[in-house]
Amino acid sequence: MLENIRLSFQGIWSHKLRSILTMLGIIIGIAAIITIVSTIKGTNEQIKENLIGSGNNNVTISVYRDGYEYEFNNYEGIPDGIDPISDELFEEICKTKNVKSASLFNKRSDWGESVYYNSTSLSSSYIYGIDSNYLSTCGYTVYKGRGFHQSDFDKYRKVVLIDEHTQESLFPGIDPIDKVIDINGEPFTVIGIIKKMDEFKPTINSVEDYYSYMDDSGCSLYIPSVVWPSVYSFDEPQFVVVKAANTDSMNSVGKEIASLINSNVVTSQTCKYKSNNAMKELESLQDISNSTNTQLIWIASISLLVGGIGVMNIMLVSVTERTREIGLKKAIGARKNKILFQFLTESMVLTSLGGILGVLCGIGLSRVVSSIANIPVAISIPAAIIAVVFSMVIGIIFGLIPSIQAANLDPIDALRYE
Repeated sequence: MLENIRLSFQGIWSHKLRSILTMLGIIIGIAAIITIVSTIKGTNEQIKENLIGSGNNNVTISVYRDGYEYEFNNYEGIPDGIDPISDELFEEICKTKNVKSASLFNKRSDWGESVYYNSTSLSSSYIYGIDSNYLSTCGYTVYKGRGFHQSDFDKYRKVVLIDEHTQESLFPGIDPIDKVIDINGEPFTVIGIIKKMDEFKPTINSVEDYYSYMDDSGCSLYIPSVVWPSVYSFDEPQFVVVKAANTDSMNSVGKEIASLINSNVVTSQTCKYKSNNAMKELESLQDISNSTNTQLIWIASISLLVGGIGVMNIMLVSVTERTREIGLKKAIGARKNKILFQFLTESMVLTSLGGILGVLCGIGLSRVVSSIANIPVAISIPAAIIAVVFSMVIGIIFGLIPSIQAANLDPIDALRYE
């Protein structure tokens, strides 16, 4: 075996230009497939980041009525047939497989200027009533002031955290810490300003991308969940947000928790808890991307067929050139299978070299495409391994006929050949 490989490399080296031209079809085909597969993976990763955000893995489970997310505000009121989530049920949610952390919260959209500081008001805002797990689960950090302490919950303190949008709108040019704002007629002291730990900015390539990815929710304010009833006078069904162990498990986690809540707290015929998960949209976009690029892979595979035909052609030439050598080997006792295996090995070595060079070219082309198209580089190791193995298979398939022809040569005719 090793001797056959040595002889194969010797034959390739003695006909360098011919060997390179023979391998060219294999190199182009493998490089094209590696580039396309890497582009598919890179595009899918970019879609995933744009829809979900960098490393959040958060799934929100909220109340839906007649197929639409229920909007809690001063006009809609609260839906009937939904009980509060008990401590026991919340513990069960936290123990669900692939859930790293979970939080219960209330949320109100306000478009009626109910948030004031002196004479300045917010024309639109979201008010959240959060528990002690919310900030860590959703990836927020307090970058000025302090966060909620357990004593804030125990003593029902009316304190509030605000985001940067609220700071810019209510407190332009001044420090908001320890300032008192009015939320729906109740005084709250600002204790801190929060922001996302990971500053994620999606890639915007079109107007559609802008409207899909940009967050135009306005200002957000966060108060302890224990004081929520004192602001809005009654308890409301809570939202649930969980942090999944990984992005791929988000769908299953959201569905499992929604089913768990619905079976325990929902008696309404029109309202149900559902997971608000970007993974569903992600999967549909990835399906479109994959189906389009699969066609490109088949087109690129045509060059592999052309490369295989080139290998067959050059091996037939090699058999013709080495007819006397084959006759001499047979005359001194070489068997058919030895001759067959020698030429098959040479064909496999030739195509394997082409496959390896094709993978290297594909990696280089992937990086070029990545820099031009501004998408992540995502080299597929399995695709590279399969490409090299496939090139060896091509060597076997297209080298088989020349090898059989060489093995079946009559030794007397071969020795007489000129």
